[in-house]
Amino acid sequence: MTAGAPPGLVVFDFDGTLADTFPVFRDVFDEVIDRFALRRPDAQDVAMLRGQTSAEILRWLGVPPLRLPAIMRHARMRMAERAHELSLFPGMDAIVRGVAARGLHVAVVSSNAERTVRTVLRASLCAEVHAFRCGVSVFGKAARVRGLMRRARVTPQHTVVVGDEERDIAAARAVGARAVAVTWGYAAAEALREADVVCTDVGQLASHLGIGDLG
Repeated sequence: MTAGAPPGLVVFDFDGTLADTFPVFRDVFDEVIDRFALRRPDAQDVAMLRGQTSAEILRWLGVPPLRLPAIMRHARMRMAERAHELSLFPGMDAIVRGVAARGLHVAVVSSNAERTVRTVLRASLCAEVHAFRCGVSVFGKAARVRGLMRRARVTPQHTVVVGDEERDIAAARAVGARAVAVTWGYAAAEALREADVVCTDVGQLASHLGIGDLG
């Protein structure tokens, strides 16, 4: 997206962007490691992995590519069972409402299950979202964003992808959209350096999305 161009479509990631899912994911991940015999990271490893790309993380964990779909299905199932424990980051409900109030198309693209996403957003906030694309493969976000642009009849120059991981940035790059990264999610700040914009708080995100003061 060209700097300064007003967006027409804003695509939000869910885990680590809209919702604080890491505490529950950490428990689920421990189960996944045992079930699929993956390499178990210690605290120092976790800090290191937060600075890596998704592909690098999968290699470090020893995830066989053919097992990845089964691993993701199991993780989604376990996260759905604990969806009642998940919550939005403070201020993110106002972000979504503010974007929708500007008349922009709002979408959520996530590897998590749609049932989990809708449970956390609740009905009132789901009503502000024009499209959900959930259960997406680890490297499948670009295709979903491209499809959303076609549906909304919005050009890449007027599309923003908001996420907390390198793969969100990569998806934006692949479709020519603007990549806006947030630092309160899964990845460390150094892993987000390829984004067009890096936001360290919700106020900065609101400003970059053109919705002003949330206070």
